[in-house]
Amino acid sequence: MNKKVLYAIFDDEEILLESVKVLRSKEIEIEEVYSPFPVHGLDVALGFKETRMAITAFIYGCIGLSFGGLLIYYIMISGVGKSWPMNIGGKPNFTFYQNFPAFVPIMFECTVLFAGHLMSLTYFFRNKLYPGATTTSPDPRTTDDKFLMEIIVEGDDNKMRKLLKETGASEINEKDTNNE
Repeated sequence: MNKKVLYAIFDDEEILLESVKVLRSKEIEIEEVYSPFPVHGLDVALGFKETRMAITAFIYGCIGLSFGGLLIYYIMISGVGKSWPMNIGGKPNFTFYQNFPAFVPIMFECTVLFAGHLMSLTYFFRNKLYPGATTTSPDPRTTDDKFLMEIIVEGDDNKMRKLLKETGASEINEKDTNNE
């Protein structure tokens, strides 16, 4: 069967979002949408599942909290603290629990530092945005000011082209996939 990939280019994110909603209401499957910046509500309109980044944030925060606690324990209580005792504000440095209120801000900041930085790294690697990665966008204008919707059409594509034009596509390009 004749299979084609249509690339509909949009000039405005709101027109793109409305077009996605119209196509999804007609049960047309949208393969991918490329955008120069996040479009609010596009994930819901495309029917994506909720992200699991909150789970990774919690895990990375726990790692940061543990690292902060262990670092403070090593510096203030055990290792360095034994050979070079520090009397800060008259607080004893013999046990961790006696100094805990003074350590809370440091452990909180380690939690935020780890969660923020590791979530950013996870996002970049998960979306293949790390240095040296090649772009998968079919049109380089999607990194500047255009929005692209990718749809696979089997058979005659005239109805799909007409529908895309009606919903606001400024340009429609195609890629023939018969040889692939």
